[in-house]
Amino acid sequence: MRILLTGSSGKLGRATGDRLQDLGHEVLGVDLHGTAGAGFTRVDLQDYGQVLDTMLGVTARHSGLDAVVHLAAIPVNGIVPDVTTFHNNVTATFNVAFAAHRAGIRTLVVASSITAMGFPFEVAPPALPVDEDYTAAFTTYGLGKVVEEAMFGQLVGWDPELSITALRYTNVVGEGEWGTFARAGDPDYRRDLLGSYVDVRDGAEAVVAALTHARPGFEAYVIAAPDSGVDIPSPELAARWFPGVPVASGLGDRDPLVSSAKAARELGWTATRLWRDHYSV
Repeated sequence: MRILLTGSSGKLGRATGDRLQDLGHEVLGVDLHGTAGAGFTRVDLQDYGQVLDTMLGVTARHSGLDAVVHLAAIPVNGIVPDVTTFHNNVTATFNVAFAAHRAGIRTLVVASSITAMGFPFEVAPPALPVDEDYTAAFTTYGLGKVVEEAMFGQLVGWDPELSITALRYTNVVGEGEWGTFARAGDPDYRRDLLGSYVDVRDGAEAVVAALTHARPGFEAYVIAAPDSGVDIPSPELAARWFPGVPVASGLGDRDPLVSSAKAARELGWTATRLWRDHYSV
């Protein structure tokens, strides 16, 4: 496939681009900064004209696309003012999705986030583990993701062949970033993430799985390791963090409190790189 990859210079973007190319796909990375060459074009996603023109064709780069993978965003609150995070991310995502629609591109895979399902979990979720059935935002970054997912749900109604897949990523851990798991025995470690994490290479594989299994309509999937990032039994953590919240029967000691079972079931995706393989407490 010929794939446009936004956010190609970011942590997840680099891993995704590499993996897609390894599989034989033609990838055009777009970002505000990147390595000059045949695989990159500088595009300001806030400018709809640039985005649409890039979708339609770029001289010496491409003359048509089969799919778009949209990973570009201000990644967390705090880098810029909160309102800027919301405006930047929602505008970029709308521009990408609507330009793809105008250009007749019918396969989109988009990075969403567990910030759309309760992060930082200061308000107790209705049940544990948390999955795609729960949507709640308590930051402007998360609110942007909720708005974007609502938009996707409407856009697919405009074209019966349009496929949009939102991947609700938890914290993405890159190579060389496993040192923080030295705190895995601390009950406050990753509390705001419900103990979840995902290796960047598994995050890239989730994009591959979403492209492979794309079908008309909109779906959201949690992307997290099938393993708790905290070295304390998960039932004990659930009771400590959220006393009185219902917990699924049979929750194992290492089972995550954020469930990616839907991705395993429908996309055939399960993370295989676990923190215990990289770091021993």
